[in-house]
Amino acid sequence: MRYQISGKQIDIGEALQTHVKGELGEVMEKYSQRPTDAHIVFSRDAHNHVCEATVHLSSGLTAQAKGQAPDIYAAFDTCAERMDKQLRRYKRRLKDHHRERLVPVEFAGAPSYILAADDGSEGEEPDSLQPMIIAEMETRIPSISVGEAVMQMELGHSDVLVFRNERHGRLNVVHKREDGNIGWIDPE
Repeated sequence: MRYQISGKQIDIGEALQTHVKGELGEVMEKYSQRPTDAHIVFSRDAHNHVCEATVHLSSGLTAQAKGQAPDIYAAFDTCAERMDKQLRRYKRRLKDHHRERLVPVEFAGAPSYILAADDGSEGEEPDSLQPMIIAEMETRIPSISVGEAVMQMELGHSDVLVFRNERHGRLNVVHKREDGNIGWIDPE
């Protein structure tokens, strides 16, 4: 597994990197035999240290966790515990999907835009009907099943996920509804 361990205005020493690789390696070995890479970022929030971890699995899933504590090691340990809890929760489902999948998940590239929020001026006509784009980036759209998409959305703590349905190859969307259920959009 490839590790990318960095700090935002924090010096990350060799001892912390060794601790992170050892502990996260144990968690991954327990639940997922084939992680591809892990990104761990340490930062400060007032008097607390924050650790954010993202692990990409060969099944196409991405697990994310965040921990916060006054000590940097405790922040990572909290993050690792949350990652362990997520993967333990999805262990059976991950194994079932892993057995069925003979080839790695395919990803397609797509542009992703962040649009400027409305400035709140009511009643005024905008100069142009084109929205103001404040950020443009590439995103990856996985080719997975609906069940894997729901699991990916829950693991990534997101409210919506766009994916290519591997059954028929068309774009689909899963989203969290206000009533707590999951919605699935499958246009014809």
